[in-house]
Amino acid sequence: MSGEPSAARRGRLTRERVLRAALTVADAEGLAALSMRRVAVELGVETMALYRYTASKDDLLDGLVETLFLEVEEQLSDVPRPTDAETPSGGPFGVPELREALHAIAREMYRVAAVHPNIISLCASRPLMVPLARRPQAVLRFHERLLTLLRAAGLEDGAALRVYRVYMSWVLGYIVIDLRAVVDDPDEPDPAFRLGLHRLPARDFPMLRAYGPALAERGGEEQLAAGLDALLASLSPDAARQGRPDPA
Repeated sequence: MSGEPSAARRGRLTRERVLRAALTVADAEGLAALSMRRVAVELGVETMALYRYTASKDDLLDGLVETLFLEVEEQLSDVPRPTDAETPSGGPFGVPELREALHAIAREMYRVAAVHPNIISLCASRPLMVPLARRPQAVLRFHERLLTLLRAAGLEDGAALRVYRVYMSWVLGYIVIDLRAVVDDPDEPDPAFRLGLHRLPARDFPMLRAYGPALAERGGEEQLAAGLDALLASLSPDAARQGRPDPA
């Protein structure tokens, strides 16, 4: 792509347009290729023009996280989001509705991340570098939605926080690991050689040599849901028997 700005491509800059261009670059070329200069080339503008809308590379990375969560939020418009103890239909919001909503959120998070696998790792790493109150509002709304669902289902503070932490850890962890498998040679047709398993001494790493190709395949939404069910059911012996998170 030419580094010369194009008047036809320049248009009117906005923060959203800058972030969308950054997302396009990250999707196509990976995070290693992402820079202010590369985004400026994508937009057909001078690099300095971007600093009015994103102050730094770190701000650009946080903006990518924001963009991903905005896409998740858009997909979740039909998922129950009670403000009290009732569902939108007027009935009680209980554990079955909670489980359904938690599964729907996890599925949509996975689907959006699958479209943008190069940036999903940022959703796990960037929040660790940004204080809670300074995170993008789209991210905060996602967490607010989860806590609202848990309280609306009758979980007390301690249980709500426990389920919230377990849920976030599993969903984000699973998605990052499932979508970000790194291969040794992407052009190699043989799975073992593509993963570089031949570089592992068979005597020292027999299990990795045996399971490596299977681990490189995506588990998908089915294994995401199965793991989520197991985590929610295991929060207490009573909850495990009933197949539901412990509200106590």
